[in-house]
Amino acid sequence: MHPKARIHADPSLNADQFDRLPDSVILFIFNKLADVRSLGRCSTVSKRFNSLVPLVHDIYVKIDRVVTVDGDAEDALNPTNPRPRNLFSHFFKMMFFTLLKPFHNLRNSNGGNKPLFPQLAHHSPAQVLKNFTHVRHLRIELPAGDVGTEEGVVLKWKAEFGSTLQNCVILGGTRMDRKYITEQEQSIEDNESIPESFYTNGGLKLRVVWTISSLIAASTRHYLLRTIIKDHPTLRSLVLTDADGQGTLLMGVEQLKEFRENQVAASEPSSNRTLIPASSMKLRYSPYLELPDTMGLQGATLVAIKPSHEGGSGTYSSKKEIDTFVSGAFDGPFKIAVKALMKRRTYLLEMNGF
Repeated sequence: MHPKARIHADPSLNADQFDRLPDSVILFIFNKLADVRSLGRCSTVSKRFNSLVPLVHDIYVKIDRVVTVDGDAEDALNPTNPRPRNLFSHFFKMMFFTLLKPFHNLRNSNGGNKPLFPQLAHHSPAQVLKNFTHVRHLRIELPAGDVGTEEGVVLKWKAEFGSTLQNCVILGGTRMDRKYITEQEQSIEDNESIPESFYTNGGLKLRVVWTISSLIAASTRHYLLRTIIKDHPTLRSLVLTDADGQGTLLMGVEQLKEFRENQVAASEPSSNRTLIPASSMKLRYSPYLELPDTMGLQGATLVAIKPSHEGGSGTYSSKKEIDTFVSGAFDGPFKIAVKALMKRRTYLLEMNGF
């Protein structure tokens, strides 16, 4: 017999070498994969994969569309339909949906022919995640930021929540090309005081609107996470962000624990957002900041918010912890902007709960 014939006759060569990997290695791979769509496709490969996917503890869910509760879901999921850019104006009547066809054929590993996920064209994240029993780290991405802004305006926020707001930082300004900045604008960069025009031309009013809008967006996201947190006691971290990179809501181990131990208060009985407690705000302002890559930020404003003691959730951060949170809130040129603004004069404001 020819030597090659003996090689092909060896049954070990026809065996699936992937089957020799222990479950722990496969789960390690699945956790690196994280994306819930890809995990759904993996679940259809084999019974073994089907039984392992629900044990994954790092999950990433990307939302395709935001569909009104009383709207037509099928029409809203139609790719020819325009996506609403300003989700904030509709947010109180919205639910999250994502297209997850790979999960349609996923079967329950406990036996029977019952699908692991409902036979729907769309599922909410809470529905999909219900079948993952060991989720520790969860990241959800919305299709767009919640707060509509004028063209050229940069608005970014990051907020930490327990059962209510614990910390929030907001960065705003108008993106400018450095070559269009006049010498006069550059000369006032080192002026520590807010110019009088800031109060008279609507600059302060606009920044109050940015602040309130960002807090409403953050508290709405927080309120909609209640079911997910309740269904997953194993959660250690939760991040809810958006594709535009406008806003990020964070909850860590301590925040999730505090969330479960305290009742979440709605802003109003019929409201779909968490009550924002009375808070103190530190505002820092610069007429113009020069940033890397020929970028400048005109009217750059940094607002750091924390609950007042009487309105907080019972977990208070030290000044050092707050400064660390603020300075590390954003990346790239926006991190540099925050660092520069933290050296500016601080203006203290108070805000009632709402």
